[in-house]
This record gives sequence, C-alpha cells and structure tokens, in this order.
Amino acid sequence: MGEAVLEVAVRGPGDVPGADEGGADRLHLATDGDLSPEPALVSSVCRETELPVFVVLRLTDSWTTTGGELARLVGLAGDYLRCGAAGLSFGFLDSDLDVDTEVCSHLAAQLPGVPWTFHRAIDSSLDAERAWARVVDLPGLVGVCSAGSPQGLATGYDDLLALASRAPRVARLLVPGRGLLGEHVPWFVRAGVRAFHLGPQVRPGGSDKAYVDAGHVRSWRLLVDDAVARVTGASAG
Repeated sequence: MGEAVLEVAVRGPGDVPGADEGGADRLHLATDGDLSPEPALVSSVCRETELPVFVVLRLTDSWTTTGGELARLVGLAGDYLRCGAAGLSFGFLDSDLDVDTEVCSHLAAQLPGVPWTFHRAIDSSLDAERAWARVVDLPGLVGVCSAGSPQGLATGYDDLLALASRAPRVARLLVPGRGLLGEHVPWFVRAGVRAFHLGPQVRPGGSDKAYVDAGHVRSWRLLVDDAVARVTGASAG
C-alpha cells in the first residue's frame, strides 16, 4: 500500500479483478442503495482478493437506527468478519441530524480492534463542523467518507476542501467520494488528504451495469500517487 489509500466501491466478485489489477488499496462492498449485502456475497468477494474489504452496515435507507436494528447490525458485523471482511463502514445520525456518537460507539465497542469508516451519513448532518468534531474521536475510526453535501462534491467540494485545509484532523480522516473529479485530487492532497473513494469513476461509462475496469482504476492510481509525490517532494525540498 502506498502513501495514499485508493478505495474502490464494489458490488460483487465481478468487480474485484479490475480493482485489484488497477492498484486499489481497499474495497468497499455494499449493495445498490449503499445497503448491507448478504454474508454469502461478502464471502464470495473476500475469496477473490487479498485486499482488505470493508463492508457497509446499513439496513434501511435512513441514517438513523433503532435498538432492534442495532442488535441485528452487531450480529451482521460478526458474520461479515467471519466471512473474511477486514473492516466495516457505518455511520448514523440522531433525531436532531447530528452524529449519533452513542450508536456508533456502541457498534465500535462490540467490534474491538476492527477498523471502520464513517459512511456518508455525515453529509446529511445539519452542522458539518459540529459533526466532524463529534466523529473524529470515535474509537477504531480510520476514515470518514464525505462529499461535503448530500448532493455530492459538485455541491460540497469548496466547503469540504476549506474544512480539510484548516483542520488537520479532518484531513487525516477524510475520504472524499461521490462526484470526485481528477481536478479535485491535487487540492485535497495539498490540504493533507491521503485517501480517496471511487465509484462510477472506475466503471466504463460510469454505469453500474459495467464491472470495475482495471485501466480506469490505474489512471486514478497514477493521478493520486503523482499528486502525493509532488506535495511530499516539495515538502522534502
């Protein structure tokens, strides 16, 4: 794994070769709608790769959860880990649309030592800076997937870049995604960001019906690594 982490979204084992051969560092597995897959699907993906696979924990299209759902999520997480998953991706908001630290901390506590990323629920919080202040200290957290807006980076890029630029702890955890463009990468890297999430960008035509393409992934790998090399080279000089 290089200095930058390239996370590629996959839907099944057919996406694995392209991500693997193209130079991805981590796979992010979810069904359509960014919901939790069946354990059998997790197992089939993990069997196809030695890359770490992070699996989404989310049962409904809501960013909130109930006590009953929480118990199911804990059980599902255990199933995923037994199937070979290296980590998880989840994130929940409370009724005030703030980060639900109680729920997230409970899940993390049930999965000691398991790395996880906070899913894009953070983009639906009412106050981004408050949400980030609540999320950065959650146990086991290794990244926060965000586009700065529920509408994606087309809307949230400027605010998200500004936040990362003035807050090193945000930059350290930020995994920009949902609408990421090549032109965004150098600016995020200069702000201290070292992880990126790719979805439609690495599928021919941006179609969910197309498998992840190794050439597309490789072009992003080269772009990200070059941006990091330019910044670290300039810093070293």
